[in-house]
Amino acid sequence: MLVCNGVEGDSRVQKTARSAAAAGWEVVLLGRSPDGRPASWRLGGAQVRLLPVPTPLDRPPRTARRPLLTRPLAYRPATAPYRAQRVKAWRDELRTRRAALAADRRSVPYTAVRLAGPRAAARLAQRWVAFRTRQLDRGTALRGAGTPLDRVAVAGWRRVRKERCWRRLWPGLYDFELAYGRVVDELRPDLIHAHDFRMLGVGARAKVRAAAAGRPVKLVWDAHEYLPGVRPWQHDVRWLPAHLAHEREYAPCADAAVTVSGTLAALLREAHGLAEEPAVVLNAPEAHTTTGPTTTGHPAPASTRPRAADSGAGGVGEADGGAVPSLRALCGIGAGTPLVAYSGAAAPQRGLGTMVEALADLPEVHTALVVPRPSAPYLRELRARAAELGAAERLHVLPYVPYRQVVPFLAEADAGAIPLHHWTNHEIALITKFFEYAHARLPLVVSDVRTMAATTRETGQGEVFRAEDTADYVRAVRAVLAAPERYRAAYERPGLLEQWTWEAQARTLDRIYARLLHQAAPERPDHQEQPEGDGNADLRGGAREDRAATGRPVRGQGASGDGRGHRRARGRERQRRGGAVPR
Repeated sequence: MLVCNGVEGDSRVQKTARSAAAAGWEVVLLGRSPDGRPASWRLGGAQVRLLPVPTPLDRPPRTARRPLLTRPLAYRPATAPYRAQRVKAWRDELRTRRAALAADRRSVPYTAVRLAGPRAAARLAQRWVAFRTRQLDRGTALRGAGTPLDRVAVAGWRRVRKERCWRRLWPGLYDFELAYGRVVDELRPDLIHAHDFRMLGVGARAKVRAAAAGRPVKLVWDAHEYLPGVRPWQHDVRWLPAHLAHEREYAPCADAAVTVSGTLAALLREAHGLAEEPAVVLNAPEAHTTTGPTTTGHPAPASTRPRAADSGAGGVGEADGGAVPSLRALCGIGAGTPLVAYSGAAAPQRGLGTMVEALADLPEVHTALVVPRPSAPYLRELRARAAELGAAERLHVLPYVPYRQVVPFLAEADAGAIPLHHWTNHEIALITKFFEYAHARLPLVVSDVRTMAATTRETGQGEVFRAEDTADYVRAVRAVLAAPERYRAAYERPGLLEQWTWEAQARTLDRIYARLLHQAAPERPDHQEQPEGDGNADLRGGAREDRAATGRPVRGQGASGDGRGHRRARGRERQRRGGAVPR
């Protein structure tokens, strides 16, 4: 499996690797080291390896040039910080000299005269440096938005090189190939599961090299997002056209595709002319059963009980064991205090500003934001705004917990908020937090993004409000807090939560792997057909995580192409039928 992040913050990737290993596959998950140092650990039965990814291609020479045509007085990008710091040092030196002269009483009459010229020159120099730095900043912003010359360059490369234009527009994509490619080749996999659009190219090129060496390799593309609807990760007019071209070039190489919703599956098939519609694998939580009341009075998942840590040192394996922390204790509030929770990435388009603005009109309500980096600049802005509203003590910014603890952790809240703005990817899927809130049995407060709003109205599990409308958000929060049991009753609908579990989704992936490698995915005595859901709840096929414990053989070991892995699997299957446990 390939992913372009550090694994630990990506619940979908972690669950995919863990469940595939539990189903009997030999899994190696390659991710990107966040600190540039190699690392490895065990994630259940899967091996995680983080690779350093140097990114010199992500900084092409054009980014180091000053915008001569639009801002001829601008500094070079590397020069501006040096000049600004140098003039600050000059002015500080003059302040120190003035203090020294003032300390010598004999020179007091001459102090102002002696330093008047140098001080005036330093002030003038600082203004000149600031002006040229502003010229650079404005030129850089204009270049990111796209100058006429930039737009001509983008259009020209797209016309001349078509899908291959990304090599010119965004060569930094090849940095991942140089970091991952040789490692993948050395592993000699039977199947590559490429997560999202950056890793699609890495997996496709590895497949080509393996075929040239006589080793057939199957490629599964896991499309987490609809790329045309993604907000560019960098402010550069080249970013989106380059990544779209990269995806178009390598999508046909995939032997199978999976994605997060039925709507996105249809879009991907149409955009890339896929032979069949991608299978839907929801990013749902692992199954949780309820045992007793929480501090809020509604059922708590059984996983709130302490559990043993996974084997292996470091990383996620250690972090998700042990007792689940208390959300209310971390917020410093008791059981009777109304608490609305948000869990996920923090960005303006996620609508967190609406939640903070609403605190002024919800004087009894506390808000908890569970985010990956509580100290991020955007969250500091939200805290400052809460302070201006006199609600600083009611806004709680907390760090992520391990993905296996998310559901019981959130279960102490009174409601779960999804205040997304209207962006394409927000409209077409049921996102991770939707399922996490549902398994925590929280009433939902959801903005009117299409798919989640429609599902919430259909099930009756929450209230829908107009995106970016603070007053309507306040109305929705008051409604769910006034009658929470009315909304929690929706989760008693037979089969609703069962179809929204990772175990159901893992069966789909397991069958895809088995089909591509022409191996049987034997039925288990505990297999039951799941009830059909809507287009966002495709429950086809798959494997349960407890299959390995019942004797499922480890599949895919050995080098593909020499047949050893599959023969070993068949031999272990014969042993299993005779009563041996193939572990």
